[in-house]
Amino acid sequence: MSCAARILVVDDKQSFRFMIKGYLEDAGYQTTGVAGGTEALAELERSSFDLVMSDMVMSGMDGMALLHRVRSSHPQLPFVLVTAHGSVDSAVAAMKVGADDYLLKPLNREELLVVIERLLKLAHVRVSYERMQDSEREKFSFQNITSNSPAMGKALAAALQVAASLRTTVAICGESGVGKEVLARAIHIASGENMTSFVAVNCAAIPETLLESELFGHVKGAFTGADHEREGKCSRAQGGTLFLDEIGDMPLSLQPKLLRLLEERVYEKVGSDRQVTADFRIITATHRNLDECCNQGTFRRDLYHRLNIFPITIPPLRERREDIPQLADHFLNNFRQHQGKLLPGLSQKALDLMMAHDWPGNVRELRNLLEYATIVTNGDLIRPEHLRLQPSGGACHEELANDRISLTFNFSGEEFSLDAVNNQLMAWALEKCDNNKSSAARLLKASRKLFY
Repeated sequence: MSCAARILVVDDKQSFRFMIKGYLEDAGYQTTGVAGGTEALAELERSSFDLVMSDMVMSGMDGMALLHRVRSSHPQLPFVLVTAHGSVDSAVAAMKVGADDYLLKPLNREELLVVIERLLKLAHVRVSYERMQDSEREKFSFQNITSNSPAMGKALAAALQVAASLRTTVAICGESGVGKEVLARAIHIASGENMTSFVAVNCAAIPETLLESELFGHVKGAFTGADHEREGKCSRAQGGTLFLDEIGDMPLSLQPKLLRLLEERVYEKVGSDRQVTADFRIITATHRNLDECCNQGTFRRDLYHRLNIFPITIPPLRERREDIPQLADHFLNNFRQHQGKLLPGLSQKALDLMMAHDWPGNVRELRNLLEYATIVTNGDLIRPEHLRLQPSGGACHEELANDRISLTFNFSGEEFSLDAVNNQLMAWALEKCDNNKSSAARLLKASRKLFY
């Protein structure tokens, strides 16, 4: 704790103020002493303090009245009450309405310093946490997720709409790297100040034998190696959001317990039969087609329907190429802040190359690509040679645009059909475009889905 911490001492006895001032200043703190509550409020208006220490019984405004006034204007300021032995009940009552601690007269110097140091450390942690929360809110707010794509705009509008329904289960679908967790965090933050923790669990990254304990926690002795009780992710998510990423990879053995959690809003720790009420929103995400997983027997259909209350699909980046320039600017601005140096923009040729790329890794791939480019560039514009991209077959249709296309197909009478012609036409387009499906689809003026 910084020795520059400032403490306001409030007591109507001058001898007591001088004694406390000596204790605190010997320990390296700055102190200001005042004789009553009115003077204390005036000091708080004039200067900032890190802690207030006040006697309970004073003429005029007493310690309890001062506590109420301080809490209304400085809700996070640590406040310590000092009282005689016979007034312990009053001190405890004061703590219930906002005091952080109390000390009994006659004061013990060591106890005083321990209490002061502990409260100042707690205040520092609280401020750091609030700053982190503010940073998270700014980073993941909907204001930072903009799009020029109608499909993405529809997904964002749906997410903002469901944010007001604090306990509605949300199912986010989309390919890996499209930003499913980013959208889940935006929903959490937009749900309001009353939503506390955002707790993420990657169902594909945790071994099946550990996932149940990770989610629900366990009691001591629940299994070999459980030598102490452990809180699970559900406990940490109380009052907030539990984000189950890659839900399509959740083991079948655990799915009934998740179904019960969703339907009855209760769960049990591993090894316990005591039910715990679940007071949090659940948001799931997957890159898998859960309907197909149900058909294949790897996912319960009743769980699928229970999760699919409010589905949101995030389109892949190749289907919203109009967002690439905007996303690139966003990431480059972030790199400028984090790397602490001037970074160039994109050359038109680099942007053209990016616009023609298929982005199998979606937005995550775009971000990683640009981070690499900002490191290897020499300070000039980011050019194609700074991007880890091979020229795409996307230019094949431009090369053929001014040419007359003549195609010859050879079929026997038995082989000839519309499907056979289509298959050969698609094979020709893929060959022309170096097996790039998106480019071949554009060449044929058809949907990329045709090639699947």
